[in-house]
Amino acid sequence: MNTSATLQQLRELRLDGMARSYESILQLPSHQHPEGHTLIAQLIDAERLNRIHNRTQLLLKLSRLRFASSLEELSFGKERNLSKDQIAQLADCSFISRAENILISGATGAGKSFLACAFGHQACVMGYRTLYLNLNRFIEKVMLAKLDGSFIKLLNQMEKVKLLVLDDFGLAPMDQTTRLALLQILEDRYAKKSVLIASQLPIAKWHEYIAEPTLADAIMDRLFTNAHRFELKGESLRQKSTANTTKK
Repeated sequence: MNTSATLQQLRELRLDGMARSYESILQLPSHQHPEGHTLIAQLIDAERLNRIHNRTQLLLKLSRLRFASSLEELSFGKERNLSKDQIAQLADCSFISRAENILISGATGAGKSFLACAFGHQACVMGYRTLYLNLNRFIEKVMLAKLDGSFIKLLNQMEKVKLLVLDDFGLAPMDQTTRLALLQILEDRYAKKSVLIASQLPIAKWHEYIAEPTLADAIMDRLFTNAHRFELKGESLRQKSTANTTKK
């Protein structure tokens, strides 16, 4: 058996997971090589895991998440108004398959963006296409799309995303064009895809922020239906981190 030729053929077929696994097996003493069905199962499993890893890395790249955070890194406690049980219920990302939303609010430094990106990261790990935009970037995309006539294309692109993350909601003024665009996107996603919104504003003040009552009613109705809410509390995590660094 020409093992070098077999290894080369695996690479030519782009079966990289199999190739790496097979190469590592060839480096073992011959009496330690797995036999028959065991070898095949090991190579197939290596290829499967490699493809899952590559897909996850691609989804993470396309998501453009602001932070490389994960659910495992979250800090819990009553003072933060965040519990492990809350996160555990959503960690399998079945809320996405049910087209449920997540709404996060909290003061500056409370960890809203970190939590939002952790959910985005988990969605990518679970194989869901995700897109992160802060509100300024969202407004820019809408304005440019309106100017160059690609707004329908933008809507179609966002509709394909399983989890849309809008961060810094409430920091930038929202004009009529942005309100209408947001409503259209939420309408396209209603009962089909999930939206995650993070904001410094208390959720109770989002309606006031949108300002135009009729559109605000429509937007809030589509956001609040089947939504999970997180209202983070406590002192700034940034200040706490800086203080700990200073002490060291």
